[in-house]
Amino acid sequence: MADEQTPKLSFWQKMLAIDRRAIFAFIFVALIFPLFFEISQEIPVSNDVRMLHEALEAIPDGALVLYSFDYDPPSAPELQPMAIAVIKAGLRKKWRMVYIGLWPQGPIQCDMAFRDAMLDERFKDLKLTYGTDYVNLGFQSGNEAVMQRMGSDIPGTFPRDFRGTPVAQLPIMNGIRNLGNFDFLINISSGYPGTREWVQFGVDRFGLPMVSGSTAVQTTEVSPYVGRQLKGLMGGMRGAAEYEQISNNPGRALKYMVGQSVAHVVVIFFIIVGNIAYFATRKRNQG
Repeated sequence: MADEQTPKLSFWQKMLAIDRRAIFAFIFVALIFPLFFEISQEIPVSNDVRMLHEALEAIPDGALVLYSFDYDPPSAPELQPMAIAVIKAGLRKKWRMVYIGLWPQGPIQCDMAFRDAMLDERFKDLKLTYGTDYVNLGFQSGNEAVMQRMGSDIPGTFPRDFRGTPVAQLPIMNGIRNLGNFDFLINISSGYPGTREWVQFGVDRFGLPMVSGSTAVQTTEVSPYVGRQLKGLMGGMRGAAEYEQISNNPGRALKYMVGQSVAHVVVIFFIIVGNIAYFATRKRNQG
């Protein structure tokens, strides 16, 4: 008898009663589904990323470039695609690349990004020698103090590389005394110390040309530097995807953006359905 007295829910009432866990499941599927397929998405390229691309392309082949990786694993989903992309730019143009980290996990993220970049088919025949063509100097604590000391004495600041080898034994370090010996600085940052501090010390104090990649949250903080101290900026996952597109170098960011776009469509769909269901059931209840 109880079942007979229970009123049947209408379609729109059922829509309003959808368990939020089901919605989360739809979003999860929407995010991961595109990762298993080769789906391309054309996205507009911002002026900040276009400037960054032009600045990197203007760096001559064989230039000496300093990379500072200032982030940790929680920020890697946004920043690791940037790191891979700018390392690929260095491999393509045969820059001599010196990597450092002002965050303890930075050099580890650098090593992972370098390995991923080398998986690109374009570099399968590229013969690189560690210590001659590239080097990971590792992490040093001290934040701005490290930058200041690098302005006068890099070997003293990083006496050994990430592997424990004395820098005096590394051919790439011959003639490198201070920041002024580098042709360019690329910083991938998720906070302090990072882009702001490099602008203050690397650019303003020592005149080092610089571009940056930052998390979306940090972008509003550093974007005022673009066009003055910064030659360009990638902001968040979107910025990384824009750079992959303009450099004709599709990678993780463009693939992640497809998943993000599909997830946004799912969210918008449920918002529309929820609103229709709300007004439909309200009208019925009032009637």
